Amino acid sequence: MTKIVTFGEIMVRLEAPNYLKLIQTNKFDINYAGAEANVAVSLANYGMQTEYITCLPSNPIAERCIMALRGHKVGVNHILRSGKRMGIMYLETGSNARPSKVYYDREGSSIATIKSGSIDWRKILNNADWFHWTGITPALSEGAANECLSAIKTANKLGITVSCDINYRDNLWKYGKSATEVMSEMVKNCDIILGNEEDCEKVFGITPPNFNAKNTHGIIDQNIFINVGQQMMKKFPRCKKIVITLRGAINANHNTWGSILYNGKELIESRRYNITDIVDRVGSGDSFMGGLIFGLLHYKNDRKALEFATAASCLKHTLKGDFNWVTIQDVENLMNGDECGRVKR
Repeated sequence: MTKIVTFGEIMVRLEAPNYLKLIQTNKFDINYAGAEANVAVSLANYGMQTEYITCLPSNPIAERCIMALRGHKVGVNHILRSGKRMGIMYLETGSNARPSKVYYDREGSSIATIKSGSIDWRKILNNADWFHWTGITPALSEGAANECLSAIKTANKLGITVSCDINYRDNLWKYGKSATEVMSEMVKNCDIILGNEEDCEKVFGITPPNFNAKNTHGIIDQNIFINVGQQMMKKFPRCKKIVITLRGAINANHNTWGSILYNGKELIESRRYNITDIVDRVGSGDSFMGGLIFGLLHYKNDRKALEFATAASCLKHTLKGDFNWVTIQDVENLMNGDECGRVKR
């Protein structure tokens, strides 16, 4: 069975219920959230073998988190136990003209205090087929960045496919090094690169001509991004596919959603979804990545893989929490144009 390994931080997710602002609420809905864990959950839901690597303290909160991952059949046997705390994500779900807001309390978390050389990557990756990381991990600390780079280089030596989601978060880079400085060395060793319409610009200065995401009003011409794909592949020759998700934000409850894939030969465009009445968009990019990895491995067809990833992520917008609980059949039904909400008999 194909085995996928992911590495990053998982946090306690505390959400103000019922569209309340954080200053209004007296209670929180408790869940868990982390980009790389979200990818692992998606893949496990599709029946793939996964191993999630992180660093957690030894306390009941962390134990409950591990139980949640196990409940989704995610491998947790190599989680490092050290440090004093889990990071926390506070979420305020927006509505209509009021956007959602996320506040982090993750400084000094277990994975942020990880020391270089703490993880035996050769042992963990020995039987793996794929390694996935995101730009959030190297943003946490120099130690986390060094461990991530070590994993990438070990995967390269073992002939394992490496994917990354650039996932740039400006407010996380606080330890004196820039995302461009740190991530250039890491991304150059990746086979599959994912980003949104702004990630490539903010980290590597690569942007399509005359494009401003704020002026799209939910309508994006996907063809202009072939230039981004060409520039990224020139900068990172190892890259075989550059994938970009395209979100048009009409308001907090109504987005358009699509994606493109450039493989060096052609630009493939996905179906465009008009997503109204959004339940929760947090984690939707991770559900896309999980769907993309599954699609590339399962279908071995770029176009079908891209459509699977886009449909899986579209469905994630209908689910509370970071994890995407959908099945392969759920996604394929949407891909094949089945009516949403129709009762199956």
